Amino acid sequence: MRLNQQLATLPAYQPGRPLEEVARELGLPLGSLIKLASNENPLGPSPQAVEAMKKTATQAHLYPDGSAYYLRKSLAQKLNVPQDQLIFGNGSNEIIEFVAHALLGPGKNIVVSEYCFAIYPLVAHLAGADCITVPAKNYAHDLTLMRKAITNETRILFVANPNNPTGTLAGKNEIVDLITQAPDHLLIVIDEAYFEFLDDPADLLPMIDQHPNLLLMRTFSKIYGLAGLRIGYGIGHSELIDSLDKVRQPFNLNIMAQSAALAALNDEDHLESTRQNNILGIEFFTEQLTKLGLETVPSHANFILVKVGDGDAIFEQLQKEGIIARPMMGYGLPEWIRVSIGTPDENMRCLEAIRNLRLPSSLNS
Repeated sequence: MRLNQQLATLPAYQPGRPLEEVARELGLPLGSLIKLASNENPLGPSPQAVEAMKKTATQAHLYPDGSAYYLRKSLAQKLNVPQDQLIFGNGSNEIIEFVAHALLGPGKNIVVSEYCFAIYPLVAHLAGADCITVPAKNYAHDLTLMRKAITNETRILFVANPNNPTGTLAGKNEIVDLITQAPDHLLIVIDEAYFEFLDDPADLLPMIDQHPNLLLMRTFSKIYGLAGLRIGYGIGHSELIDSLDKVRQPFNLNIMAQSAALAALNDEDHLESTRQNNILGIEFFTEQLTKLGLETVPSHANFILVKVGDGDAIFEQLQKEGIIARPMMGYGLPEWIRVSIGTPDENMRCLEAIRNLRLPSSLNS
């Protein structure tokens, strides 16, 4: 077979390790493990979503609504946008694939920041396009340099805000300047997967009508606790959405995901409980890790980046203690691990494990 030549050098995305896999490998009881690797909601899914899924289970023999009519209608009302400005994906990752299919090819490129979400370069290279990586500024996007890096062949500029894996946040004025000053020939994708965790988020929705080359991405995987169902969505100008819909597979949003997302959308109690748990968790880790002499990056998401010396080694040691974190070697941060915010008990257990590890003395000076 003559496989696409870019596959020879394309790395496979490495997700956070599943609980079951680690339990089998280490011979540990499944119930003794905690997973703080994938920025999931430690409180679980919305109880209303669970009930909705139970009711929907009896319809699993039927194909789902290919247009996600009821979810589309409810989400459009909540966001106060027209229904034709929404597109749904099998997780936000599929939205990223949509824009790659629609815009990229050999001779084209994307612009990203150092320490960007790993999927952006992957989809670009898979499409045969190049990736221009702009150095980060204090682990965050340097939007001025990113704008200067745009070429005539640039088709997409990706900004995750807050950023994964660093948790950094670009200011509203910076984002607005980027959108208004960038040339019209490229698509600006603002990945807002952690949008709902922000106290005072920048509302970019009103800019969509005036900027047809703007796409916002959000997800039900994080604060809504539906990561296992894979459901994300994009918000953009109706003409852009119509074009992206042409590369969307039919029935890409399964029937269970649609019913759960529809129920979770208005469960404000669950959302607020998650926000409060996250606020306390970020404060806890920031304060306690600082007391240990460990550097962290101020986070605006539901995880925290911590410098531990040898990220892979510390990841392995924590895993032996039944705690699954995320090493950052693949993101160009070999001295760091990323820890998702868990419940208070999980956070304390993780902290105690880190405290008991033999970290380099230079980190504790």
